[in-house]
Amino acid sequence: MKRTSSIPLSPASVPVPASVHASVPDADADTLPPCAGALADAARDDRNFVTALARGLDLLRAFGPHDDYLGNAELARRAGIPRPTVSRLTYTLTSLGYLIYSESLEKYRLGQGAMVLGQRYLAGSRIREIARPLMQSLAFATDCTVALATADRHEMVYLEVCQPRGALVMRLAPGSRLPTATSAIGRAWLAGLEAPRRAAAIADLEQFYGSRWAPLRAKLERALRDYGRRGFCVAHAEWDRTVSGAAAPVVLEGGAEVLAINIGGAATRLAPEILDGNLGPRIRELADALQGRLWQGHG
Repeated sequence: MKRTSSIPLSPASVPVPASVHASVPDADADTLPPCAGALADAARDDRNFVTALARGLDLLRAFGPHDDYLGNAELARRAGIPRPTVSRLTYTLTSLGYLIYSESLEKYRLGQGAMVLGQRYLAGSRIREIARPLMQSLAFATDCTVALATADRHEMVYLEVCQPRGALVMRLAPGSRLPTATSAIGRAWLAGLEAPRRAAAIADLEQFYGSRWAPLRAKLERALRDYGRRGFCVAHAEWDRTVSGAAAPVVLEGGAEVLAINIGGAATRLAPEILDGNLGPRIRELADALQGRLWQGHG
């Protein structure tokens, strides 16, 4: 993908957690529904947009990585959907196998239908099959963790993780989540988007973070400028003060699908000069190689 000297951040110019499993620092789960955002609101203005279908998918996405069972009231709060509508949607999704209902708890958990969709995506794209050998080679060569991720609203979700031979420096696994705005891999994903999609995603992040957005925006602007100059983004002890990394986007299907890949480890070992002069260029090279192989695999 051609890199420009500067990537605009503003829609007008375009037409740290306690553990590594925490998702968005300082996010208030009681006031920030994970499934409501500017991106969805814009889509709902499209007359071809099927709101009922979108709301059903929003309910499935309301389940977090550590959730087991959720009731209609909690689903309504998280998704920002009226409770009577949620009741009809959960009934339908249960009938189709996407949710499982516990009569004793009067709550729902994700069903096999949701799992099958994820498995079919991974199998159909051959992403992990193609990426893993390249990622593992770099992990061994650098003694760092290498991971491939996709985006889910305000977070990045790991699809594959390759660890070095030594002790695990980052205890992350497929399914782990990192905040998009403050992680290198999230910033790289934003950098890889076409301008209109990036503007919409950033507007969604701004709505999500509210009053906390201004300092995050300044760092994101700098990261996007850095990507324009050198082809990778970095985050030194930001989303987690013990972790640092560098990342680059993997753009597929002419920009229709964008993933991101990162390399990282302990912040005490990976000083900014190591990220900038060594690991950043290496993850950029890996992203370019992976992009080419995945493009061939899709063709």
